Amino acid sequence: MASIIRAITKDGSARAIIIDARDIVERARQIHNTTPTTTAALGRTLIAASLAGSMLGEEQDVITVRFVGNGVGGTIIATSDWCGNVRGLIGNPQADLPLRSDGKLDVGGCVGQGELYILRDTGGSEPYVGVSKIQTGEIGDDIAYYYATSEQVPTVCALGVLIDRDYTVKEAGGALVQLLPFADEEVAEKLEENARKMRPVTEILSEGTLEDVLNAVFDGIEYDLFDKIECSYKCVCSREKTDKALISLGEKEITEMIESEDETVMTCGFCDSVYKYSKSDLKNILKKAKANEQ
Repeated sequence: MASIIRAITKDGSARAIIIDARDIVERARQIHNTTPTTTAALGRTLIAASLAGSMLGEEQDVITVRFVGNGVGGTIIATSDWCGNVRGLIGNPQADLPLRSDGKLDVGGCVGQGELYILRDTGGSEPYVGVSKIQTGEIGDDIAYYYATSEQVPTVCALGVLIDRDYTVKEAGGALVQLLPFADEEVAEKLEENARKMRPVTEILSEGTLEDVLNAVFDGIEYDLFDKIECSYKCVCSREKTDKALISLGEKEITEMIESEDETVMTCGFCDSVYKYSKSDLKNILKKAKANEQ
C-alpha cells in the first residue's frame, strides 16, 4: 500500500506531508491503460489529491482536484478522502506526446492551458470551490500556485512519477510543504533553499524512504514527525449506486433497455468494476422507478 507521513517544524512555522504513491499510480495505470505521458499526468494529479485529502478534518470530507486544460490528455479528475485514499481518471488515457528536449515526459503539453478546480465537500449544503489558472500543466507548480493565490497559503509541491522500461510505474511520490500562520522568516528562507537544492522525490524514494524525503525537505530545521497513515487507490462505486443511477433514468428509458437488450452492462469510470443487469434485474429496477414517480 501507499504511505503518507506528516510532520511539523518544532516552532510551528511549517508542515510537510510526504507520500510514497507507487502502488496508487500503478493501479491507475492498470485500470485506465494509460500511456507513459498520461500515466505521469494522471499520477501526479492523484498524488496531489491524496496529499490534499490527508489535510481534511473529518471522516466524511472529500476533496476533488480537476484539471480542465486544452491539452491532448483532456480533463483530469482525482478525488480523495481524509486518509488520502484516492481515485481518478483522465479524459484521453491513450494520448501521448514526444519527450521534451530535456528527455522528460511532456506532462505540461498533455494538460495544456485552462483552469484548475479544487472542490472541498465537508458535508455542507454546497461544497467549497476554488479556481485558478493552470500555470505550467506540470501539476505540482499548479497546485502550489492555487494554494498561494486562492487560499493565501505559501506552498511548495513536488510531485513525481518515474516510468520503467516496460511502461509500469517504477516510483511515484510527492511532498507538500506549507507555511503556517506567523511562520518564522528564517525558517521560510531555509525551506526555499532546501526546495531549490532538493533532488526529485522519486530519486530519493528509489534509494531510501519517506523519512529521507522529509529530511531533505526540513534539512537544517528541527521537526516532529507526528503520524504515518496507509492509503490506496480506492473507488467508492457499488451495485447500490448503479441501481440508483438506473432508477434515475426513469420508466421510459428503463423500459426501452428491457425491450432492446438481453443484458445491460455498467462500467465504473474510475475503476475496472463491471455491473451486469439481466432483464429480470431491470424489471425490478423498473418497479422501483415507477414507485419513485408516483
